[in-house]
Amino acid sequence: MAAQLLADEEVELARVFGGQRTLGVALRTAGVVHAGAAGEALLRESVACLERSGVALERARSLTELGALLRRTNRRREARELLLEALDIAHRSGAAPLAAKAESEVRAAGARPRRAVLTGVAALTASERRVAELAAEGLTNREIAQALFVTMRTVEGHLTQVFAKLGVRSRRDLPVGLRTGT
Repeated sequence: MAAQLLADEEVELARVFGGQRTLGVALRTAGVVHAGAAGEALLRESVACLERSGVALERARSLTELGALLRRTNRRREARELLLEALDIAHRSGAAPLAAKAESEVRAAGARPRRAVLTGVAALTASERRVAELAAEGLTNREIAQALFVTMRTVEGHLTQVFAKLGVRSRRDLPVGLRTGT
């Protein structure tokens, strides 16, 4: 009860102060302390504030707490989406303890993430990377399939994943996407 009163006071003070980061952190604390539906609302507001403030790591912390709360209330599918996003942000930020917590929660929610990173070159599987490199060299799908002893459908599937993970729209953009690691 005392923790809730202190957390609520911190939120009020943060609202008066007006800083989105400060408010987001205070809302996260209040959300964890309150739990239940009230906690969920506070955590969702925290995520929104931190998204507006552009503080990715704090947002990842709030996403992790919200995902954990949703998992505990048996809303595993929604929890997994939030937790995977938190895991990606934490991993990219080099926040190993937060990444470990997010990964633990995502596994408890029933997901088995193959990779901590969801986008960029680090998210590519070995097969996706090889297909992307060959496509970037100018090989056609048929030539890639023959070189790797796979079907054209497999090549197409890998390229679809590569384009999504690298955030590119065409083969022409692949060399830059592979170099910059976006």
